[in-house]
Amino acid sequence: MIPFSGALALASTLFAAPAVWSEAQAPYRIHGNTWNVGSRGLASILVTSDAGHVLIDAPLAQNAELIEANVRALGFRVEDIRVILNSHAHFDHAGGIARLARDSGAEVRASAAGARALRSGGDDPDDPQHGSADPYAPVQVAATLADGDVVRVGDLALTAHLTPGHTPGSTTWTWRSCGQATCFDIVYADSLTALSAKGYRYSDPAHPERLAGFRRGLAVVAGLPCDILVTPHPEASGFDQRLARREAGEADALVDRGACRRYAEAAGQRLDARIELERAGK
Repeated sequence: MIPFSGALALASTLFAAPAVWSEAQAPYRIHGNTWNVGSRGLASILVTSDAGHVLIDAPLAQNAELIEANVRALGFRVEDIRVILNSHAHFDHAGGIARLARDSGAEVRASAAGARALRSGGDDPDDPQHGSADPYAPVQVAATLADGDVVRVGDLALTAHLTPGHTPGSTTWTWRSCGQATCFDIVYADSLTALSAKGYRYSDPAHPERLAGFRRGLAVVAGLPCDILVTPHPEASGFDQRLARREAGEADALVDRGACRRYAEAAGQRLDARIELERAGK
């Protein structure tokens, strides 16, 4: 797990897209019917079924063609994507959604706060990073989701868990994926970094929901059934290292049932450090 200082270094890159985020990366199977079709450093998750597919996140507007090429490279049709979901509505995770929705004909679904940000192209005044992150093409959202809602496509069932903090609409997604006679609970946990533009305070007494919601979200992630943890920035949860171990021959390297708890606990420690600085007036 990355330390507090490392997390800040990683988070600081969210205000500008590093060139590596647009580098092509071969798509790969996570487990069963779950695949990563994103670029280096940015996950885009495809969950497939005979009745159609679900895509979670389409990072960066300029990466849309790359994501579509990766979907086709796996032997799937972009036009068979039925629903597009989102972790949080920043340009590095939602910038390509409008293009993917147009090309696939899929409908976009998001939490109420996430939908507001997507429809505005990332121009959400309630976002801690408002004014700092790049805008993108506004997204038409077909339906809003409440905590615990299940998105179904064929036999797919993905559950929304509202985990506000990094953004008001941050959403963690869970589903069960089976392959090679083994089924695993997969968690696509949203970013948990307390990062903001200048002047934003998570501990602002006028907005107690900010800190309370953040802490509830951390507790949710820590308590989820979690065999395989994936995050929008894979390196934030050590996924890249686990993937490398699997590629080296360790078949079950992605399976880590304590990963969600550790991911949330580390984020909680960073949040506590942030709150201490805020209350000290720094």
